[in-house]
Amino acid sequence: MLLGQFLDRAGTGVWAASSVLYFTFVSGLDGGRLGLLLGAAGVAGIAGSPLAGRLAGHVPVRTLLIWCHLLRLAAVCALLVLDGFWALLPTVALICVGDRAAKTLEMVFAAEATGGGRATYQALSRSVANAAYGLGAGFAAIGLAVGTDTAYRVLILANAVSFLAAAALTARTAPRPPRRPEPAAAGHASRSSAGPWRDRGYLAFVLLDIPMNVDDAILGVGLPLWLVHRTDAPHLLIPAFLVINTAMVVLLQLRVTARFDGPYGALRALTRYGLLTVLGCGLLAVSGAGGAWTASLALLGSTVLITLAELMRSVSSWELAVSLAPADDRAAYLGAAGVSPSVERSIGPPVLTSGVMAAGPAGWLVLGAATAAVCVAQRRLCARRLDALRPNAPGPVADPVSPAATRPART
Repeated sequence: MLLGQFLDRAGTGVWAASSVLYFTFVSGLDGGRLGLLLGAAGVAGIAGSPLAGRLAGHVPVRTLLIWCHLLRLAAVCALLVLDGFWALLPTVALICVGDRAAKTLEMVFAAEATGGGRATYQALSRSVANAAYGLGAGFAAIGLAVGTDTAYRVLILANAVSFLAAAALTARTAPRPPRRPEPAAAGHASRSSAGPWRDRGYLAFVLLDIPMNVDDAILGVGLPLWLVHRTDAPHLLIPAFLVINTAMVVLLQLRVTARFDGPYGALRALTRYGLLTVLGCGLLAVSGAGGAWTASLALLGSTVLITLAELMRSVSSWELAVSLAPADDRAAYLGAAGVSPSVERSIGPPVLTSGVMAAGPAGWLVLGAATAAVCVAQRRLCARRLDALRPNAPGPVADPVSPAATRPART
């Protein structure tokens, strides 16, 4: 499972490091149309998570993952022969649907197969995935250095090959025996029969979690386009953003997960997320004020801060999505939770390109402040819900099942 994920993410790393420039220089899309392409395709991708969550209750997760890999394989290969906004739109949309469905299925697998060790498994999974991202970004740097249309198309083909290999490895993975459902927590019974779409408290968490995924748009779209259009930093710095992000996640994810373990640890991570996002956006705001060296240092510093924010978000979003869901209907609830990053991917790029970046440095400052405010709101909402779900504990107390609650805080 992890090897297949490694190959999948290696190809995705190639795509993440080169796609913006591919659509800019090979497909000839300007910033506005590029943002619209990624945003509109992301709208279609929203369906991937709830669809996967619903199907996971009836079809083996392994089978669904294979089809997700094959869907993305076909769509990525189509990019080699298609050109123009309207031809690219449905193709990129299929990639988004398959990508979001695959990530939701991985969440379901981790929650069901690992039980109480799900946080550690998720951290290990992210470390493996980001090591693969780094490998893919390194390969992409070679193609970007060459800079020809043929080099860009070779990078696209490498991504397609990764999906084929991941599908083959997934097919060879032995299916796991079904696990006995965990006992439902107090307060969950009335929700599980209605499903996540009638659970207003859970839907409020999902809604607030949408802007909490803004770090993905900043790293994938905002930083590259801001560098190209608003700073004097060299274009070859773009793959370095992904390499830094990857290295930090590989080295720090397990440590961060251990430090903010459990649902109440996830609440503490929310506060750090808001602060780090404000600081990262602040560096972006000043990156265009100097020359190439000043811009490069500011952009690299922002990459570090936004990556630290991503580490906090990966802990909080994952742990809270599972902890707030009833165990007997977890796949459907996680499918609903997967809508958050899907929606962010649809609205994040156009918001950044047409709103934040169009407003100049002030746009980044507003984005950071707004994200911090959402963090405060989500923390309060989730704290109340967690306290309500705890039997015989009407008020907020320390998390009794979290290992972090029984050991000294790490420095």
